[in-house]
Amino acid sequence: MSERIYPDDVAGPFPTPPREVEDAEGRLIELQSAGGMDPEPLVEMYVAFDPSDRAQGIPPSQEDRIRSWLDVLLTEGLNVVAWDGPDAVGHAVLMPDSDGWELAIFVFQPYQGAGIGSELIRTLLGYGASEGVEHVWLTVERWNRPAIGLYESVGFEPSNAESFEMEMSLVITDGE
Repeated sequence: MSERIYPDDVAGPFPTPPREVEDAEGRLIELQSAGGMDPEPLVEMYVAFDPSDRAQGIPPSQEDRIRSWLDVLLTEGLNVVAWDGPDAVGHAVLMPDSDGWELAIFVFQPYQGAGIGSELIRTLLGYGASEGVEHVWLTVERWNRPAIGLYESVGFEPSNAESFEMEMSLVITDGE
């Protein structure tokens, strides 16, 4: 077990996929688990991703690296994808590690600020809880106030802020 600190309180409950939500722009967005999905729509989203929105080296910027990275995420993690019709417009993943699950989320730039990120995280956490996930953590650049606000809105709490990155964590089931 690492030195990671988790809150005492359990967050949630959270909704599970599949589900539909209307974003702030009036678009009907489908949130689905990514089990067995064709990765091409995600590859297309990440290839078009604005390089200025890449943080901590992800998502990768070259198509071959995107494909390798997605292969790992889609085979080892729990994934939820946001769809606007046939187009992937967001992706969130929980990846297992030695003492919890690391969360990463990406929303395609034309869809940012419309509430999709909040619904994507909430749905991923519900999916994780339904699969037995208990402890979730993430890192965020400490100057990324919009992301920190989003994470706090679903129950994440700061757990380590000693570097330029802030670590946040949450508990989604109590193991009972």
